[in-house]
Amino acid sequence: MNGQNRKDVLPGLTVDIVLKADQRTGKRTRGIVKDILTKSATHPHGIKVRLTDGKVGRVQVIHNQ
Repeated sequence: MNGQNRKDVLPGLTVDIVLKADQRTGKRTRGIVKDILTKSATHPHGIKVRLTDGKVGRVQVIHNQ
């Protein structure tokens, strides 16, 4: 599942995000969602989240658990 719809992204889910510094390379970072930062229902580049370790980025992939 991609991370473009806010309703699909919930705290506690494991996701892959792209950090601002990694946008050019597309390098992904895996973590657990702590906070959802995007207010709109959708975003074409992915919903912005804060992970439990404090990193902030846009969701690219939501992993099933």
